[in-house]
Amino acid sequence: MYDVIIIGAGVCGAAIARELSKYEARICVLEKEEDVCCGTSKANSGIVHAGFDASPGTWKARMNVKGSKMMKRMSEELDFPYQQVGSLVVCTDKTQQKGLYELLEKGETNGVEGLRILEKEELLKMEPNLSEEAIAALYAPMGGIVCPFGMNIAYAENACVNGVEFRFSSIVRKIRKIEEREAQMDSGLPSGFEVLIENQKGSEEVLLARFVVNAAGVNADLIHNMVSRNKIHITPRRGDYLLLDHTAGKQVSHTVFALPDIMGKGVLVTPTVHGNLLVGPTAIDIQDREGTNTTADGLCQVMEKSKKTVKDLPLGQTITSFAGLRAHEDGGDFILGEAVDVPGFIDCAGIESPGLTSAPAIGVWIADLLREKMNLHEKKEFFSRRKGMINPFMLSKEEQKELIRRNPSYGKIVCRCEKISEGEILDAIHRPLGARSLDGIKRRTRAGMGRCQAGFCTTGTMEILSRELEIPMTELTKCGGKSKIAVSFTKEEVKE
Repeated sequence: MYDVIIIGAGVCGAAIARELSKYEARICVLEKEEDVCCGTSKANSGIVHAGFDASPGTWKARMNVKGSKMMKRMSEELDFPYQQVGSLVVCTDKTQQKGLYELLEKGETNGVEGLRILEKEELLKMEPNLSEEAIAALYAPMGGIVCPFGMNIAYAENACVNGVEFRFSSIVRKIRKIEEREAQMDSGLPSGFEVLIENQKGSEEVLLARFVVNAAGVNADLIHNMVSRNKIHITPRRGDYLLLDHTAGKQVSHTVFALPDIMGKGVLVTPTVHGNLLVGPTAIDIQDREGTNTTADGLCQVMEKSKKTVKDLPLGQTITSFAGLRAHEDGGDFILGEAVDVPGFIDCAGIESPGLTSAPAIGVWIADLLREKMNLHEKKEFFSRRKGMINPFMLSKEEQKELIRRNPSYGKIVCRCEKISEGEILDAIHRPLGARSLDGIKRRTRAGMGRCQAGFCTTGTMEILSRELEIPMTELTKCGGKSKIAVSFTKEEVKE
């Protein structure tokens, strides 16, 4: 019997779990994939939005501004990469320039600090590679960039260390509300919820919980509609991206937006915390909730639209393309709070942009809601700080030598493009909620994210995973499930 079951181990589910782990409660996170950060949270812009775009008074506006102000502190507590680089919303058409002032007014109403309009001369001094057509921009110094994988994993690891249970490859098939009258008739049955889950092997199990939190991303409407008569509807909105090599990473030093339209903030150009350049996304509504394939048309849109704000983009240095899904709810805002007709069922649904920025604030808000409803008490011992993985290349030469002397595995480079060592891969496997797949290693270490896109390091990483997990290489997967990489051996294995 759990006090709280959280459905979804994306950044919001992990943030809620971490904030709830401060209290004396039995908490379980259910995730249908094989790892944390496998849905919307794994494929986004990694932008920390300042908060000037959302309409005042909405959940998006409130959570965005609060989350943005929390980001620096949380990145220090949980040790994930974050940089406050600032953002620019660029206008290239005089007839639309009033849109900048409308955003400025929205932002000031929302409580965003430091906003101001830059005219062309000052703007081009700040960003020399902007389009010649740029005439003005809204500057938001509070804007930033973050590693979405690092942030999600950091929250989840800290929650795990503080006692939260994570169940992966657990698909929620049904949720049933246990009414108080039913509970009273059967003294062994608590008031709350029955959650029917199916595991990777197809076996079913019923879990009991006093409260359920729905943080299921693009599937949050399906989970909500299992229990509530007040139906909601989410449309998966696909965003295509281009990721450019480190050599293009300094093309811009701020996040550069175009003026937004009804489909979102448009195609942006931004540096990443890892030194790449990211361009995208599109905003294409689809029906497939697993539809993360890129399309030629989508990538062409990214290339054409990005040229309107930034000139001479070195698109020939693109090393990969990818697509992510945003959970666009018909109402256009986040849905947060207890379902009106289902006491104990808490929604965290419709979390599209600026969801990543809002996640720290959403985690606190929902944890506070449950603390009051459940009369939770703080733990005597809560580990608020988490130490991330060692990055040898952030150390001095002397520190690197000492690290390798103490642990020679840090001296063996497995991924040449990103300079990732065997020691880092071992750490990724043996940390709380450690990696169990190639993508799990990639998200934690960046092994495979470089110029050759895992062409060199795949076999080396597989060998380490196989050895450390004590499973044959034919059982290893790219991302869990049926995504096996090696189906059989071409030669008989050598027996020692």
